[in-house]
Amino acid sequence: MRRTLSLTALVSAAVLGLAACGGNAGDPLPSAPAGVTAQAGSATTVHVMWRGATGAAHVSGYEVYRGGRKVKNVPAGQTMVDIVGLTPSTSYTFTVLAKDAEGRRSPHSGAKAVTTPAAVAEDTTAPARPTGLKGRSAGPRGARLSWHRPKDGRDITSYDIQQAGTKIHSVDGAAASAQITGLRPGTRYRFTITARDAADNASPVSGAVEVTTPHGPADDPDTRPADFRVTTHDADGGHYLDLSWQPPDTGGTVTSYQIYLDGAFATTLVWGGEAPSGRATYSVYAGAGPGVGYRVKIRAQLPDGDWGAFSAERTVVTPAGRT
Repeated sequence: MRRTLSLTALVSAAVLGLAACGGNAGDPLPSAPAGVTAQAGSATTVHVMWRGATGAAHVSGYEVYRGGRKVKNVPAGQTMVDIVGLTPSTSYTFTVLAKDAEGRRSPHSGAKAVTTPAAVAEDTTAPARPTGLKGRSAGPRGARLSWHRPKDGRDITSYDIQQAGTKIHSVDGAAASAQITGLRPGTRYRFTITARDAADNASPVSGAVEVTTPHGPADDPDTRPADFRVTTHDADGGHYLDLSWQPPDTGGTVTSYQIYLDGAFATTLVWGGEAPSGRATYSVYAGAGPGVGYRVKIRAQLPDGDWGAFSAERTVVTPAGRT
């Protein structure tokens, strides 16, 4: 006889059975973040961006330094930050480093210099709204945007680019185009832009443009939890299903998964602490009944909120006898 787990059992197991994979002293350090950029957003702000660190160690966060002084802690899933409270007409140098779950730090990134523009006294007039926003895909993981600068665009310091209403990039005020990277293949994105001046006045939001990235070779498996395995063990007079997998390569941190048993949705697993970047494990109490079979599969919630492809489905049978 086959049976599925009760929701109560799964939720209880989520509290007791979750195991996160962190770094250890034998892991190599994270690499120094690459591709650091620093763009003045106004006379008193700078937008710093970088590419995520790589390496076998689990990256738990980033630290942003102005000169030799740390000015921001940034969580692992974020690769940009606005530095505020700066002085107009001043040169600054920024670096970024990564840290792992053990608190060990990578080398500093290459330094990026930027100069804030002069302040404009008593300026409360926002720049005109950018017009003519256009976009096209630039391969499976990128997009190219272009727009018309306002006719009187002399006072524009930067353009902020939003994806679904969230700022994701910033470029110089003299620019009329931007390259967006780190996107997901086969996905529709909606972009808008705003112009910002030295006094930090923001223009109205531009009209939106939608861009769909194409699928590239072997892109479909990107959202699928890899190397999914299910085994069982006995403890405390009952049987447990032991799930393990590699998180999908989505370009961001995956914190939620849906678990399906015998083809039906059972529950959502939300990682309570630091989500593992390496192999993840999770144990579910399956009751005391011997010889019960289950078909198990999972899928991840992607950084953009969509649910990814299912893992391979695995079949497991609890042992014939009880401990």
